[in-house]
Amino acid sequence: MKCTRDWEPVVRGLERLLRLRSFPVAFRMLEKKAALDEIPFLRRLSSPRTLCQLINLARNFDWTVGAVAGDFLSPSCSSIIGLTDLPPAYADGTFRTIVWVADREQGKKFEAAIPRLPRGKYEAVALAPLVYNPFEPDIVLIYGNPAQVMMLVNALQFRNYEVMQFACVGESSCADAIVRGYESGRPAVAIPCYGERCYGHAQDDEMVIAVPAARLPEALEGLQALYRRGVRYPISFSGAATDLEHEFPPAYKSLDTMMARVRGDGRRLMVGLTGGIASGKSTVVAGLRGKGAPVIDFDLIARRVVAPGTPGLAAIVDYFGRQVLADDGSLDRKKLSDIVFGDMEKRKKLEGITHPAIYEEFFRQTEEICRERDWPIIIVDIPLLIELNLQYLFDRLIVVHVPREVQVERLAKRDGISREAAAKMLAAQLSIDDKIPFAQEVIDNRGTPAATAVRVDEVWARLERLRRERMTASWKAGAGRQNSGDRSREPASHAVRGSD
Repeated sequence: MKCTRDWEPVVRGLERLLRLRSFPVAFRMLEKKAALDEIPFLRRLSSPRTLCQLINLARNFDWTVGAVAGDFLSPSCSSIIGLTDLPPAYADGTFRTIVWVADREQGKKFEAAIPRLPRGKYEAVALAPLVYNPFEPDIVLIYGNPAQVMMLVNALQFRNYEVMQFACVGESSCADAIVRGYESGRPAVAIPCYGERCYGHAQDDEMVIAVPAARLPEALEGLQALYRRGVRYPISFSGAATDLEHEFPPAYKSLDTMMARVRGDGRRLMVGLTGGIASGKSTVVAGLRGKGAPVIDFDLIARRVVAPGTPGLAAIVDYFGRQVLADDGSLDRKKLSDIVFGDMEKRKKLEGITHPAIYEEFFRQTEEICRERDWPIIIVDIPLLIELNLQYLFDRLIVVHVPREVQVERLAKRDGISREAAAKMLAAQLSIDDKIPFAQEVIDNRGTPAATAVRVDEVWARLERLRRERMTASWKAGAGRQNSGDRSREPASHAVRGSD
């Protein structure tokens, strides 16, 4: 019954990103009505109410409320959540003919279509603003306009995509959100019905989504990821008659261009490498460099483009002020980090200043390497490669992985901080485990340097094999063009300079 986690950070994150105007509601069915007495600050109402009134009291009045079967004004409410049976005059369709359908046959079909929780399993229901950690919820009800609900659906599809299908029974649509959410264990979207708008004060522009409590952190992570990609609420209008050349997200309008600039004519193997803080990524990079691979380091590039005298530093000072400068006029990265940490809007502004310059320097270094070497295997070290959604640019992706407990221990030792502080720092980042699905190569770096060296050797051998396969394919393609009389391009050379 007691909360097993602190829900406040999740709720505050949802409120910030979606600008919700009412509290997300913790909703729980109780097998024993005595459990109501265990919930702090719970109110039992003195007169019968509807279920939608209880929801409104929680999400707008900031109340924690509970009810048993006799507390409901209508069996339509109590039967939907399994606290009572449906009376005969309802089950045979009579009740629905009073307002909602033409005859008893239609009314009977109506009642049969409404999903209901099983009778006899529960004795009570509890609702409260989730932000106060009143009890561990089964589902969370979030009310919002269609754009806000759509954003939540997109967020829940981000990590584990599935087509979401929703139903509408019409009146008594609370069953569409609550019961379908319970029964399926999946998010359920509903259009609040006439009764919920009349008695529960749902607004004309509001919808509701029931999210299984276990998936609420996933919804927040999805919203954060979409925000970093420029998809955010409120949704700005570009205008129906506007030239969208500068409005389209870069990934939509320049995917082919970006990939072409990175991969060139195919006579290179672009390998992205990432990991997490204190994962030992630098050890792996050093091992690959020792194999002869040229390395492009995004951290070094990021420092170069904001060095004193650069347009990047000038733009940062113009926006954030001289407070971000050190005494010698260079950028104080710690001060800037403190400003943007936890403030996604300021972080996005900073990225808008630095990222274009970083990418241009990346392209320049890539072309320089390719002018000096034929068929190079280029390692591109990007700590936030996945977070920045750059994985599509590379032929292969390497993730340097250590278990979280090892990461915490190494970070605490490296920075001279407590394990608790190290764990908090890591919690603010995308988990290494979440990066693994994007990778073609995973290097386990929890062991000795010698063990890591062996894994680096194995990965390098596979990269070399892939390069040879591409060289052979290129040579065959060139030979085929010559045999067909097309001599506009000489066959690819097998000579490899500087990578062996």
